[in-house]
Amino acid sequence: MNQMIQQPEQALATAAKLTINPKHRFAFVHARWHGDIVQNARNAFISEMLKHGVIPEAIDEFGVPGAFEMPLHAQKLAESGNYSAIVASAFIVDGGIYRHEFVSGTVIDGLMRVQLDTGVPVISAALTPKSFHDHADHQRFFSEHFLSKGAEAARACLETVMSLEQLAQLKVTQKKTV
Repeated sequence: MNQMIQQPEQALATAAKLTINPKHRFAFVHARWHGDIVQNARNAFISEMLKHGVIPEAIDEFGVPGAFEMPLHAQKLAESGNYSAIVASAFIVDGGIYRHEFVSGTVIDGLMRVQLDTGVPVISAALTPKSFHDHADHQRFFSEHFLSKGAEAARACLETVMSLEQLAQLKVTQKKTV
């Protein structure tokens, strides 16, 4: 299998070239659980999208109680036909009642299923730390981490949409030559 591995400088060069067709709309689904931290991903996502020419009106936000609710919302949004891509963000921590590994695995599997079943890209910014303690150091660390993850999710979102457009063009070109 041929795989292209981008070095960090190549990824930055690719991100600098991202220009998106204005017809595209995007959904950002975020869990309200630990919303003070998750909002950093939202803010960074929107900021990065604007840097690449996406207008604010092309981004719709949907808050949900927790990560577990994200796949169903992503599915309904994808099925609506209104969105070129969906980004889902949550902070899944071990709450002591049940294992966060179960929740994170279920959420990621659900988001992947939505993407594969609908053909609409679903980008995950759902993060599961090995340990999180609600104190200033962890709050600061994960708040900063969500800033970088929000920007990364925006670039992944744009790159994926552009790549799928190229694939669609290739398919149209191939049909014309047959």
